[in-house]
Amino acid sequence: MRKLELTSESWPIAGSFTIARGSKTQAEVIGITLTENGLSGRGEAVPYSRYHETVPQCIASLEAVRGAIESGIDRFTLLSLGLPKAAQNALDCALLDLEAKKSGMAVWQRVGLQKPNDAITAYTLSLDTPEAMAAAAFRSAHYPLLKLKLGRDGDIQRLNAIREAVPDARLIVDANEGWSPAILPTMLEACDKYRVELVEQPLPADNDEALRNMPRGTIICADESAHDIAGLKKLIGKYDAINIKLDKTGGLTTALALAKAAREQNFKIMIGCMLATSLAMAPAFLLAQLADYVDLDGPLLLSKDRENGINFAGGIMSPPHPSLWG
Repeated sequence: MRKLELTSESWPIAGSFTIARGSKTQAEVIGITLTENGLSGRGEAVPYSRYHETVPQCIASLEAVRGAIESGIDRFTLLSLGLPKAAQNALDCALLDLEAKKSGMAVWQRVGLQKPNDAITAYTLSLDTPEAMAAAAFRSAHYPLLKLKLGRDGDIQRLNAIREAVPDARLIVDANEGWSPAILPTMLEACDKYRVELVEQPLPADNDEALRNMPRGTIICADESAHDIAGLKKLIGKYDAINIKLDKTGGLTTALALAKAAREQNFKIMIGCMLATSLAMAPAFLLAQLADYVDLDGPLLLSKDRENGINFAGGIMSPPHPSLWG
């Protein structure tokens, strides 16, 4: 008989984390442990208010289908449960972890991937004043790729100050839907001037038509606009890349299918995350080998990580240890 254990946890952020939509000091996650015949599989996910999901809602949704989960539902039939995406993600990852332990095979083998190698992850700088972000960039110059949270007045000044502080750093930008169509051309010109490689979600997801066929010198990546295979078609002509996050797709199983479909449509791929521990990063890390950009720095932004967490050495992520997941 399978047993389901549900948890909700708060993990302190090192300082605070600010994006265009606001600030937070805690990472709120849900956890699932599935135990069967002495073996356990774990999953972690982040319910995100932007997608109208909360920790209590996700926990309640999983409790409501406890019988189906404990009776032996698998990751290929869990879609029938109609769970919120974050809850589905945690369950999918726990099922994969349990499946791997029962079979004696690593998850990467079971899903048909190559054995993962080290990967470069972006390191995120929280939205702040130009001076504060420039100072943070200077302190973080040892990371091979810096991700700048923008999306408020003064972004050009922020870009200028940061580029002066780190003239040789690789930069990507995440506006978190904070720009408007009116300022878009000016902001994209500035990103090109300051050698920004990629801009994530510059416009609100429901008002991004201005991106269609707009000339750009940098890659435009959909985040809040990109969730599943069904939505890919409407992104063609507006975006050059998509940010795949397991909390948006509903797990690694669906994320793998989305990555394959995105490649077939000639999109570049970023693998991203919400603020969470290494347990949430581990499944997403398997997608790094399919990605052009990896942004899985969540644990680096926390005051502490889980035991046996992923090793980060100057922005280089190592594959997760089996004692963590997979």
